[in-house]
Formats: sequence, C-alpha cells, structure tokens
Amino acid sequence: MGELKMQEMSLPALFEKVRKIHSIASESTVDQDVVKKGCELLRQCEEMVTKLGLFSLNETKDDISTANLKYILVPYYLAELTEKIAEDDRINVLKVSQAKLKEFISFCETMELVPEEEIVTSTQGGANSFADRRAKKIARFKRQKAAESKLLELKERKERRGRSTKAAALSTPVETGEDDVSDDDGEEEREAWLTTISLALSKAFDLLEMLNKEEEMLSAIKERQLQDGEKEFSQIVLDERTKKAETWHRDAAARAHYTKPAAPITCATFAQDVIEGRATVSQAHEHKHQPLIFGPASLIGRNPTTEREKIAAQVFQPHYRLPTMSIEEAGLTEMNMMNEWQERNMKLMEEANSSWYKDGPKLRPGEDDEEDDDAAQDKARAWDDWKDDNPRGAGNKKLTPCG
Repeated sequence: MGELKMQEMSLPALFEKVRKIHSIASESTVDQDVVKKGCELLRQCEEMVTKLGLFSLNETKDDISTANLKYILVPYYLAELTEKIAEDDRINVLKVSQAKLKEFISFCETMELVPEEEIVTSTQGGANSFADRRAKKIARFKRQKAAESKLLELKERKERRGRSTKAAALSTPVETGEDDVSDDDGEEEREAWLTTISLALSKAFDLLEMLNKEEEMLSAIKERQLQDGEKEFSQIVLDERTKKAETWHRDAAARAHYTKPAAPITCATFAQDVIEGRATVSQAHEHKHQPLIFGPASLIGRNPTTEREKIAAQVFQPHYRLPTMSIEEAGLTEMNMMNEWQERNMKLMEEANSSWYKDGPKLRPGEDDEEDDDAAQDKARAWDDWKDDNPRGAGNKKLTPCG
C-alpha cells in the first residue's frame, strides 16, 4: 500500500516529502532506513522530471517557470543523501555521490546559474597555489553567507506580508489588491528558489572537493593494505623456501660422509636420460646412440620392436636427414682426425729439417771425380786461348776515333 501511494503521489507532493527528509538528515543523525527511503523517493522524483520533460538544454534560467525551478535541486539532494549512506564499499558510495554533484553543477552551468568565478577556476584546471585556494574558499564562503542572509530576509518579508494581509482581511471585509499581492509573492518565490540554487551550488563545490579528497585517502589506504597483504604472503613463501633449502643442505651434509661423489657426466644425451628418469647415474655409458625417432614411438618413449611399430614410427619423419652419430661421437672422430693430421705434419717437419738437400749429388759406383776435373781444365784452357786470339776491343776499330 505504501509503494502504491508513493507511485500515486504528484511531483510537487513527492518533492515536498523529499525536502523534509533532506532537512531532517542534514540537521541531525538520521536512521539509515530513512536515508535510503529518501534516496528512493529522489530517484522516483528524478524519473518523473525526466518523463515530464520539464527542462531542456536549449533553455536558460529565464525560460524556466517559477514552479519548476525547485526541481533543479533534485540531483543535489540525491548526492547529499547518497553520501550519508553507510556501506562497506565506501568508495562506490563516493563515486555515485560525485556523479550526481557533477550532473547538478553541469546542468546549472547550462542554465547560466554558476558564478563566473567558479567557471574561470574550473576552466583553468582549479587553483594550484595555496593563496588561490584560500581566496576561492573565502569567495565561496561569502556567497554562501550572502545567500543564507537573503533567504532569511525573504522569509521574514513573506511572514510580515502574511501578517499584514491577515490583519487587513480582518479589518476590511472588501478584498482589494489581490493581484498585486500575488505578483509580489511570485517574484519573491522565484528569487527565493534562485537563491536556494545558488546556495546549493556553493555547498556542492565544497562537498565535491571533500569527497574527492576522501576517495583519494581511501584508495591510498586500500592500495597500502593490498601491498601489505602481498608482502606478508611473499614473506611466508620465502620463509617456507628458506626452511626447505636449509633442510636439504643439512641432509646433504649428513649424507656427504657416507656417499662417494659420482663421476661427472660428459654425454649430454645420457644426462638428459638421467634427468627424465630413463637411466641412472650408476649405469655404465658409452657414446653410442641411436638416431632420434619422430613419430608414435617417440611419444611412448621406447624404441620400436616389431615391424609394425617400425613402420608406424616412420610415418612422421622430418624433411631433413637424420644424424648418423651423436655429438660426442662426432667430437671423438674429429679429435682422431686432428691427431692423425698432427702426426703427419710432424713427419713432414722432420723430413724438412733433414740435410739431404745440402749434400752433393751422389756418384754412381765406379765413377771418379778425376774425369770431371780434366774436363774443367780443358774448358779453361780453351777459353784462355780464345781470349789470346781475340783481345779486348777487337772488331770494333771503326768505332774508335783513330781507326
């Protein structure tokens, strides 16, 4: 029945009820159920304003009727009541309240209700220095006090007019000047709502700054808690690893007195077999390995035994030739080739250092050196005789000047 009555309520009646809840919540500590009820009513009021199309972005404050001015405050009231909700996720509440405050300020800026000082400050990105922030706070506080005093003055003026009207009605039964009184009331009501909106804007700017600072603080605290939690977790893991390492070293030191270190493994293939559990360190090993097999046999980790398995193992073969020997066998073969090459070079060097080329030509058996000596003597004598018959310069008489 209560929900049905709320849905049947008119927009002015709903707004008046929301204003009462807002005034109660702002004056004293109110129950959370009342705050949540006020938020629900404000959302319903906001939905009705949207469906009725009371405001347009093409209008300004002069185009809005006096009866509809008060509904501009709906987002502001909703932001203030939302901020008072107590929940575990405080950051989410702050974000919702900030969104409503920004919506209210943006709409008031469109309606030309925001003061020029606030527009200039928001355009410049806010006051950076302490003096600028202080001057902005002072100007906002002065506007807020001026709006409060003006509202109080309008309220007193309305009360005085009401008392004078009541007194005039009692003394004079004739109703005169009703049109003038209604016109004055309409102008004062419009001025009162515009002043209320101005006051709400000053409070909205202050509240938005306060919520931003609170959100930064809560975000920093949450991030710090997460980091502390990660540090504690990582410290626990490190302690466990340290205990395991100390236990392993202690047991290894105890076993070292009774165990003999195994010979180092020089074969990479055998070492891989030991790591994967196909062999043990104590097994005798020779550098003899079968070529790698690609196919079903390699998946089950054993060599094919039957002809069927051999054919199945040859299905998935690589496109290149498989190695015929292991790396260790290739290294041993290359080492043997190098030893043979060094031995052959040593023999060549020994032969080169021998003195066979320094000795003269060996004589045949039965030959003497005397025959060579006679031939040399005959040749020398014939050369001497030729020089005697042909003195130096003979045959060139025509080239001499006295010839």
